[in-house]
Amino acid sequence: MAAGVALACSLVGTRFLIVWLRQRGIGQPIHEDVPDAHKGKAGTPTMGGIAIVVGAVVGYLVAHTRQGLPFTASGLLLVGLIIGAGAVGMADDWIKISQERNLGLSKAAKSIGLLTVAVGFSVLAVTVTDVHTNLSFTRFDNFEDLDLGPVLWCVWAVLLIVGCTNAVNLTDGLDGLAGGSAIFGFAAFTVIAFWAFRNAGQAGALANYQIPDALDLAVVAAALVGSTTGFLWWNATPARIFMGDTGSLAIGGGLAGLALLLNTQLLLPIIGGLFVFETMSVIVQVAAFRAFGKRPFRMAPIHHHYEFAGWPQTTIIVRFWILAGLSTAIALGLYLADYIHLTGQ
Repeated sequence: MAAGVALACSLVGTRFLIVWLRQRGIGQPIHEDVPDAHKGKAGTPTMGGIAIVVGAVVGYLVAHTRQGLPFTASGLLLVGLIIGAGAVGMADDWIKISQERNLGLSKAAKSIGLLTVAVGFSVLAVTVTDVHTNLSFTRFDNFEDLDLGPVLWCVWAVLLIVGCTNAVNLTDGLDGLAGGSAIFGFAAFTVIAFWAFRNAGQAGALANYQIPDALDLAVVAAALVGSTTGFLWWNATPARIFMGDTGSLAIGGGLAGLALLLNTQLLLPIIGGLFVFETMSVIVQVAAFRAFGKRPFRMAPIHHHYEFAGWPQTTIIVRFWILAGLSTAIALGLYLADYIHLTGQ
């Protein structure tokens, strides 16, 4: 229900946004140093991430009209993180379009905004939910001796949220690339959360999967699958609207929040392998230029490198989607392998 309602809401809502933004001449400014193919996209409506966030929230709320599905602290906190991160991105997008330049919030202001949202989420997570503070891979007791405690866990959570939001933001450079890749990640977390819910209340080895609010987290993840898919209908090449920082920061916040609340923090870099790949390309580019005065890529993030190499955008997008799907499949395989090892089945 959450996925279906979110899909319908986002599908219709994105179309409404396209019309509304075009009527007011609100469009995306384009950097001058991007590949020539991007310069023709100037003026394309942006802030489409609003539809992703609204669709996910509506899907989540409507799903709770089902009898016996209560709201939980973890679910509401995760929704709050998505809205908060999206709000920071929306402020950035609005400054860009209102001033008609591709420079939104200053780095300091954007960082402060994200840090405020991340710190608020982290502190509330350890005070109002039953989240474990262990460093975890597939379950909270992977590393029993690595209990970070509330304070260090909050620091770790903030770093994960800020890193994930920026990684998705860097990946959002081609039509549908970030959105299509994120769908794989949200689908994986839907499976993981529902798996934990199905094993709730069991004794023995399966007690290691105890996440009291797992079903509600699965509902949020499913709603994000639906809303991101609905947006992708209009964002696929050639994009009729961009998600902007509104969407990329909300998506990154959603992925990080799910990993933290589902005790799969160290599995997140594999689930979001493409986002890590894109981020590492930027780090390598900057580090190599500062150390040796040379750039290993024609342009970073790496999807622009392949554009300059002559690859069509659709080829890059589809191949990167395949990489995202493969990394997600590997992550789910590792999750299942750990379950088999734990239960001896």
